[in-house]
Amino acid sequence: MTDTTAVSRLFRNALCQDGEVRDLAVQTGRFVAPQALGDDAMVVDLGGLLVLPAFVDGHIHLDKSFVGDRWRPHRPAAGLAERLVIEKRLLADALPVAERADALLAQAHGLGTIAMRSHVDIDASLGLTNLHAVMAACEPWRGRVDVEIVAFPQAGILASPGTADLLDAAIREGAHVIGGLDPSAFDGDADAHLDVVFGVAERHGVKIDIHLHEPGHEGIEQLRRIAERTKAAAMHGRVVVSHAYALGDIDADEAARTADLLADAGVAIMTNAPGNRAFPPIAALRDAGVRVFAGNDNIRDAWWPYGDADMLGRAMLIAYRSGFFTDSELAIALDMATTEAAAILGREGYGIALGNEATFVIVDAQNAAAAVAAPPHHRRLVQRGVITAPAMSRLDTVLPSFNHQPGSRA
Repeated sequence: MTDTTAVSRLFRNALCQDGEVRDLAVQTGRFVAPQALGDDAMVVDLGGLLVLPAFVDGHIHLDKSFVGDRWRPHRPAAGLAERLVIEKRLLADALPVAERADALLAQAHGLGTIAMRSHVDIDASLGLTNLHAVMAACEPWRGRVDVEIVAFPQAGILASPGTADLLDAAIREGAHVIGGLDPSAFDGDADAHLDVVFGVAERHGVKIDIHLHEPGHEGIEQLRRIAERTKAAAMHGRVVVSHAYALGDIDADEAARTADLLADAGVAIMTNAPGNRAFPPIAALRDAGVRVFAGNDNIRDAWWPYGDADMLGRAMLIAYRSGFFTDSELAIALDMATTEAAAILGREGYGIALGNEATFVIVDAQNAAAAVAAPPHHRRLVQRGVITAPAMSRLDTVLPSFNHQPGSRA
């Protein structure tokens, strides 16, 4: 079989993020200077189409989604405990985790995502079942969509006896990051919860990503605790707090003070800018030196019915919910779904630059700001210099047959 990444390619007339039109040269899957290519290089004229770094989803739940399965109407819940009961019930008769995870990976890849961080449920009833299923689903995608797995205690740690040991076992069996969940509100003992999370991280040398939904001043107190623990453990740049809704609940002065603590400790924030509640003030956090990145979070599951795994669409939602209007503000949202998320996942050789992996997304937009403001439906992923085939939809297979019926005038 021919290694298509070994073919030299010259992508002419590519519109780059800075507004300049350039020729992008690719050799053995990496960007090189155009003059390095021989006369036999394959030429692809992009005709001024926009090129963007491939997308990175910083927070997704591959084991929860019903993508690839039948539609399930959303069922309201009075609180988190009831939501977990509903989720267990709905997942009990869903397709196997590996099948649904594979379908979601395929959908994300078709929209230009090449890496993601997936939280996977670990609890006393599931054991490591979901972890093993997601790992099996991810293996065939390695090199196309690389997945960093978080061992996520969805049912709590103290509230679900045996989970602490399972989290440790999950890391030993291949999870890359240790997760946490609402240390005070869910488990009732923030210090004990964080003892487990940071203990596992320090024993195994892994990163941390904690879900924090706790609101207002209670949530701010948890952020301060996490920042203090991060500094004490010398884990600058290796700890993430996902959601951190509390930062959107408080006044600007308190948010600024908390942002300074997070920046000093090197704690990053993930947001998907949910539509039903306050979320962190992205621009203010960035100004304070906090790394802020994006993820889709739940996609068509028991938590909410929305989502299609499109990180460019997520950038648009983040910009819309944040009141971003200028080109420079729209660029922030795009960065969150590309370079910022890639940095959190530790992607090396990422981005459109000489020497980096020649992986990018081609979209039909006047510029990067326009692509965020109105994400184009049609796009093509180029991975290590190879143009990937577009995902086929039912429209592609069904509608052409209508145009060729006997006796038709088409």
